[in-house]
Amino acid sequence: MGPLIKNSSEMIVKQIQYEKTQSLNAEAERALELIGRAIRMAGYQHAQSFTKDSKNKSSFSDSIQIQKKVGFKGSDALMVKYQLSNGIDFDCIGNTLSKERTKNHLAQQGFLVDRQTSVPKGVRMNGGSLICQSLDRQGHLQNTTLMNGVNQLFIQELTGLSGKAYKVRLEMTDGVSLNLEHERIFFARNLI
Repeated sequence: MGPLIKNSSEMIVKQIQYEKTQSLNAEAERALELIGRAIRMAGYQHAQSFTKDSKNKSSFSDSIQIQKKVGFKGSDALMVKYQLSNGIDFDCIGNTLSKERTKNHLAQQGFLVDRQTSVPKGVRMNGGSLICQSLDRQGHLQNTTLMNGVNQLFIQELTGLSGKAYKVRLEMTDGVSLNLEHERIFFARNLI
């Protein structure tokens, strides 16, 4: 009976670890997709702006801003700017963007990792929180937590490629035994 109980408990532990891994992988993929979508949108200008206003013809010089080692455990931060399209645009948490939610006619989306704020004192923290930044209706940056369990976020501009490319590395953790790294490369479609 003893070996059977031992095997059952080992299987339960492995099942829990497998489920945590799957959950962290799904969260990381979701985060990378949101960050990648923002990078692809950076610098977007709709065609009507070229004919209406000659000062919009030049590319935005600060459409992608990367701040190194400013977040939780030395994580990087990303801020992108772009014009709204003629269709429906969404921010990183799914809110519909409108002209009221722009600054100087530019939408902004940012990503950073910050310390978890909802952790009670004395409880072990499982990484930081991935924060989404977007503009509210008054044009002020608002922070919204996308997910917890993020250990670090690194963003690196790649050189030597045609177009602007960025390598994004996200480290996820359960705070105990799992530390998973996810890495993707995204190309900015609207920047030269």
